Amino acid sequence: GYVPDYVLTNAELEKLVDTNDEWIRTRTGIVERRILKGPGTATSDLAVPAVMELIQKRNLDPEEIECIICATVTPDMVFPSTSSIIAYKVGATKAFGYDLNAACSGFLNALVTGAAFIESGRYKKVLVVGADKMSSIVDYTDRNTCVLFGDAGAAVLLEPNLEGFGVRDSILKSDGSGRDYLHMKAGGSLRPPSIETVTAKEHFTYQEGRTVFKFAVVGMADISAEIMEKNNLTGEDVAWLVPHQANMRIIDATANRMGVTKEKVMIN
Repeated sequence: GYVPDYVLTNAELEKLVDTNDEWIRTRTGIVERRILKGPGTATSDLAVPAVMELIQKRNLDPEEIECIICATVTPDMVFPSTSSIIAYKVGATKAFGYDLNAACSGFLNALVTGAAFIESGRYKKVLVVGADKMSSIVDYTDRNTCVLFGDAGAAVLLEPNLEGFGVRDSILKSDGSGRDYLHMKAGGSLRPPSIETVTAKEHFTYQEGRTVFKFAVVGMADISAEIMEKNNLTGEDVAWLVPHQANMRIIDATANRMGVTKEKVMIN
């Protein structure tokens, strides 16, 4: 994994918007977030250090990598894909790749997709990357969203295994009915970029917090309980709960539904 050097603290955000450290901590559990600074920097610059660390750790020739899936909602450009830029920068000249846009669920979707490539027997080395320069689409005058997001990159290498390890099970679901409550208003084919959309600040993340909160509480708890029931697991069988969620109340609700103690909840 990789995080940039610049640390944006809650104290700094207090100077930007009407908020305070206690309010942020009690509702989100967030103390600080990392921000990628500097002209000409992009999501691939978060991904490449993570990938290079993985290549060195595995003593891997980059040309051995056959596929790169990059989960991101902040691609370097609309096209070409950020995965192809990452491949170029790390020397993975024989890999094909593509970007996967699934926001908070992106890494899970990419991981399961990459695992399917391995399980099919078609590929031997699949690189799954999760990276976002969220600071590029955050409005730092909007206290509802600017406290939540930071910049980072991570990578995993998937390979065939004969010892019983791997992705044991997954349940993935999508619900487009929530599109009005968490989205970027402009920049796509529905509302292409224009002077008007830029002036109206429609190229930043928009979130209707209460609605998203209510949905996430039920959704995360239900899906976690469902996969445990499907695999005949109890809270005692679970070693770690690793949630991707910027709200402590949602995390607590999910852990309670699973019967998992707080000591088993890993929050990054």
